[in-house]
Amino acid sequence: MTEDNSIFVGGAELPQWLNLKRANRHGLVAGATGTGKTVTLQILCEGLSAQGVPVFVADVKGDLSGLSQPGTSKDFLEKRAATIGFDDYAYEACPVIFWDVFGKQGHPVRSTISEMGPTLLARLLELNDTQEGVLFVAFEVADDQGLMLLDIDDLRAMLTYLGENAAEIRKEYGNVSAASIGAIQRRLLKLQAAGAEQFFGEPALELADFMRTTRDGRGYVNILAADDLILSPGVYGTVLLWLLSELFEELPEVGDPEKPRLVFFFDEAHLLFDDAPKALLERLGQVVRLIRSKGVGVYFVTQNPQDVPDEVLGQLGNRVQHALRAYTPRDAKAVRTAAQTFRQNPELDTETVITELGVGEALTSFLDAKGVPGIVQRTLIRPPSSRLGPVTEAERRGVMNISPVAGQYDKAVDRDSAHEILTRRAEEMARKREEEEAREAEEKEEAARAKREAREARTARSYSMPRTRRRRSSNRQSIGEAAAKSIVRAVSTQVGRALVRGLLGSLSRR
Repeated sequence: MTEDNSIFVGGAELPQWLNLKRANRHGLVAGATGTGKTVTLQILCEGLSAQGVPVFVADVKGDLSGLSQPGTSKDFLEKRAATIGFDDYAYEACPVIFWDVFGKQGHPVRSTISEMGPTLLARLLELNDTQEGVLFVAFEVADDQGLMLLDIDDLRAMLTYLGENAAEIRKEYGNVSAASIGAIQRRLLKLQAAGAEQFFGEPALELADFMRTTRDGRGYVNILAADDLILSPGVYGTVLLWLLSELFEELPEVGDPEKPRLVFFFDEAHLLFDDAPKALLERLGQVVRLIRSKGVGVYFVTQNPQDVPDEVLGQLGNRVQHALRAYTPRDAKAVRTAAQTFRQNPELDTETVITELGVGEALTSFLDAKGVPGIVQRTLIRPPSSRLGPVTEAERRGVMNISPVAGQYDKAVDRDSAHEILTRRAEEMARKREEEEAREAEEKEEAARAKREAREARTARSYSMPRTRRRRSSNRQSIGEAAAKSIVRAVSTQVGRALVRGLLGSLSRR
């Protein structure tokens, strides 16, 4: 069942289509747990891929991996297809690339510290305003000195450098307190414990690899394995925000293309907004508003439309609303709010229907060719053509082995960056201190030797005078000899101590 430049979503009084020319006007897929959001997400990915549009989607539960395998015949799927008039329903797989921040269930996704930037990194580390200011100084100093911040070791080295040179840095960049530096270092340890260390490094992701198509013109579905990542909500949210930010920064303006260059799905969207500072929410709202002209559609997938801030929700033109349950007054208010976001259908009590929808049913409203929202319709979502449920480990590995990016990101690279450069600087300074201490010790020894030789010469001259020369009958030392030997021993001991201090100087020495 096809229509030019559109994706069939489901059947209602009228068939429901997502117009590709308006697909970059963003969208929302909402509904309570178990109401069919994942299947809706799956059929949207299938339809976009078939029309040559690359897709990015985070797979929170593992079920979306089934996109890589053809579905199998099931009575209830074929009954649904017949009910909605989906006459050309068939089972087929989508071209898929698996990704994973941890590198276990897909090709590694990496960014560098420099690429992420201080704003998102401050959110990831949950820094306060003062600590975020110190982080900005670290980035500024690194940029001014040409130091690349690639991984967490680089950032740690940069923060240590700030602490050791705080007096000089304060003159140009402002105050950097030891307490703030210590707090950031502790947060970095916490971040490592959450597994984010693997995300920072090289080779960094090339966004062009998210925008691939096959030789026969189908778009690749990029699936980020997020079942482990979602256990660290801050990391999950920041990784997705970084990807969106990179797309916004790198892609050129294209206006309103005939179809999107990429469609980006944010599953568990509330994690992007929970506890986000106002400045970040404002920036995100701006990015969502402007990225449309870059040919990118952004779709938020969440349980309740209220999870999405108003400044973002108002920009989502294409809507699929699965069932909501009104068990509490708060739930009832959420249902009422969701119903009010649709263009009303006089034949439909939207607020009541939202609570009555069955699994696989939804209220839908899509933008028409002129960009006008369609009136809300009660819709049976079409069945997926790919597999319902996750792939096996062997199937996943088989897809990864024939991936167009196989081998490109799998091995981490550690090149010269801030950590290595600052370490060499510290070693050079330590070497110079050792040389200076050794030189000072040598000069002291030379001075002591000259003084000793002068004293011995004076003593020898005094012994050579006949009127004072007198042989001692005892082997006991005179008071003068004992004093001279004591001085020699003291000087020798001090020289030895100086040499030892110089030889044992290290990077930890202050």
